[in-house]
Order: sequence, then C-alpha cells, then structure tokens
Amino acid sequence: MKIQRIAVYCGSKEGDSPVFAQAARGLGEAFAARGLDLVYGGAANGLMGAIASAVLAGGREVTGIIPRGIERQEWAHPGLTEAIRVETMHERKALMAERADAFIALPGGFGTMDELFDVLTQAQVGLHRKPIGLLNLEGYYEPIIAWVKLGLQRGFIPRALEHVLVVQEQPEALVEALLSHQPPSSAITWLVAPRSA
Repeated sequence: MKIQRIAVYCGSKEGDSPVFAQAARGLGEAFAARGLDLVYGGAANGLMGAIASAVLAGGREVTGIIPRGIERQEWAHPGLTEAIRVETMHERKALMAERADAFIALPGGFGTMDELFDVLTQAQVGLHRKPIGLLNLEGYYEPIIAWVKLGLQRGFIPRALEHVLVVQEQPEALVEALLSHQPPSSAITWLVAPRSA
C-alpha cells in the first residue's frame, strides 16, 4: 500500500526541551519533502502545532480532527486544509486511524500513549497492516521499548509482532524507514460473525 497520509500522535505541549519542537518541525519538513500529508489532532499549540505548521509551509495538506469538548484547550490550527470537529475522543481516534496510511508517535502524554497503543492493538488483531513508528527523542520512549521487549520475553506480546514498531531517533530517518517498512502479519485474527439471514 502506498503511503500518502500519515497520522501523527504527539503532545499539545512542547515539553521541557527545545529538541522536541525542533524535531516536530523537522518531521513536518520531511513529510513535505516526500510529498506526504498529515492527519493529526488539530491543535495549534505544542508539538502538534509545530508539525502542522511545517507540513503546511511545505505545501502539503493537513487534516485536523479535534473534539468539541477540548477545542478551547487545544485551539484549532488556523491554517488547516481540513478541520473536522467530532464529539468524542473515540471518534477522533477512529477517524485518524481510518484516514491514515501509517502512524508516528512523537513525545506526548496520556493521549499520545492511548492513540499509540490503540493502533498497536488493532495491528495485533489484524484490523490494519499499516506501519507504526516511534520518534525516540532524547530517550523518551526507552521505557516503552524496554516494556515491549519484556512483553515479548515473558510471552504476553506475540513474537510475530517483534518488529511491529519502527524506532528511530531522527525525523528523516524515521520517515525513510517507515516508507520501506513491511508490517508483520497479525498475530490474532479478528473474527467477524456472519450475518443471520
């Protein structure tokens, strides 16, 4: 499947280091250089705003999906190609996943982790075979990477998913790796019950 639009999960804050916002801008520039569009949470602030502005500045499209209930806390980016308001966080996640051909997580908080693990779980049960990447800035995701390794070792994460995450420390390297990545087959098959006559 050709990757055209990537969903990015990241913080609506900038964190404690300028490295985070610089990398978010660098990721947006890498998207634009490769003709990629962005779908994200719609905010103008934090890492979310930094990547969206960089993608737009590079002449690519940005779709922002923002729940009405937090719109005042996460002000919608004024330059969005398309702004979609939804009612719930669940709707936001589902629409982002539907519209994306791949996923990347930058540093973020609870929301970022929720979104990341949601698409990982969907990959595990075969609901998609889209690449999933982590931008591991300043070791931010080391605890998650270590936990995944532990889950594999202890038998809670299927070995078939050992390479489900593409991990890089530089924006350009992550985009390149994601574009060439072949996601593993699902470890579990999501069964759809047959419709009754």
